[in-house]
Amino acid sequence: MPSKYEVKPVFVDVTSATRLRMQAVRRHDTAPEMAVRRLLHAMGYRFRLHRKDLPGSPDIVLPGHRKIILVHGCFWHGHERCKRAKSPTKNMETWRIKIEANQMRDAKNVVALRELGWGVLIVWECEVRDQEQLANRLRDFLLVR
Repeated sequence: MPSKYEVKPVFVDVTSATRLRMQAVRRHDTAPEMAVRRLLHAMGYRFRLHRKDLPGSPDIVLPGHRKIILVHGCFWHGHERCKRAKSPTKNMETWRIKIEANQMRDAKNVVALRELGWGVLIVWECEVRDQEQLANRLRDFLLVR
């Protein structure tokens, strides 16, 4: 029986050069994710990474706090009103479909995680630049029970 959160995969029609660039984008251990992890560690928090037993294999899991932090790239996850999320001019419809599918998958995973009793925070790539503000946001999220 299909899950109520099921999202069908989207196959993007792109050139082979574009496909190679897309494949070069890392799924784990990206610069924004590493920055968030370093900050959490410096704040004294310990965490687990990419737990496959949780919906969407979340980036950072703090089991003792029942909290999850998802670090999203602005382009790939369609961060609204962000200059890093500007759509490419070629194959605009293809990219729109791809990014919307990512957003639907993200929403499905967040709902599933919250239904399992996890607190979820999304940190966007563009938010990582201001480390002080990010530290405050992380602290506020982790201190709420």
